[in-house]
Amino acid sequence: MEIYTQQEKLKNTISTHKKSGKSIGFVPTMGALHKGHLSLIYKSLSENDVTVVSIFVNPTQFNNAEDLDKYPRTLEADVEKIKKVSEEVIVYAPSVEDVYDKDVVSEKFNFEGLDKVMEGKFRPGHFDGVGTVVKKLFQIVTPDKAYFGEKDYQQLLIIKKMVAQTKLPVDVIGCPIVRDERGLALSSRNQRLSEGRREEAAYIYQVLQEVRNQFSTKNPIEIEKWVKQQFETKKDFELEYFSIAEADTLIEITEKESGKKYRSFIVVYVDGIRLIDNLEM
Repeated sequence: MEIYTQQEKLKNTISTHKKSGKSIGFVPTMGALHKGHLSLIYKSLSENDVTVVSIFVNPTQFNNAEDLDKYPRTLEADVEKIKKVSEEVIVYAPSVEDVYDKDVVSEKFNFEGLDKVMEGKFRPGHFDGVGTVVKKLFQIVTPDKAYFGEKDYQQLLIIKKMVAQTKLPVDVIGCPIVRDERGLALSSRNQRLSEGRREEAAYIYQVLQEVRNQFSTKNPIEIEKWVKQQFETKKDFELEYFSIAEADTLIEITEKESGKKYRSFIVVYVDGIRLIDNLEM
């Protein structure tokens, strides 16, 4: 397995692969890898000649310094997990300086409103940070295809928007959410939950499933009221937001229209740990 910490050396290796006609798949991560990340790596390996995985905790997408400090950093364990998938994967684990040089700030993007709702509303500046680092990583790795999980569905749409606006030649591919046996969406933050709390947190997915059941007969306003009531009875859970929105625009709806696709989105704090999930309606 090749592990690079400097982008110039990585670029040279990728250039050699491209000159021999090989396709490049890319899985950007912030480490603390779980089965969700590994599923993206398997997908890339099945569709490309060469797969690159980045492990980089990006400082510009954290609007909360404490959250950045607490974010798990487990590079050695991550590398071992990747090796079990394939020893042919190339790992890029750079320093902040290697990615940003001396200018650790976010570029400003116009995401046409996609960044103003849900996560963007509660985490100002977050998506400029995401757009900045993904753009930089795409320019370093120059992949043909890049893979992202639908757990961060809003992020997926924003990255697609950034690629369209910047005309970067990469195909951004969304992959299904991977869940544990109880239904909890896998997340690096889950590692900070106790086993008992992870079991209880599966309730979030149960609520979303019931939302999907109700969506055929009830209007979104009624459903939102019901969701709020469910979490009022859960003293250890704090509902940050729930929304039903158009899948393509993320515009929150108050009534359904035929021919449109919708998703429900939710964020819940459990023991101070922020858990995010969504489900196609």
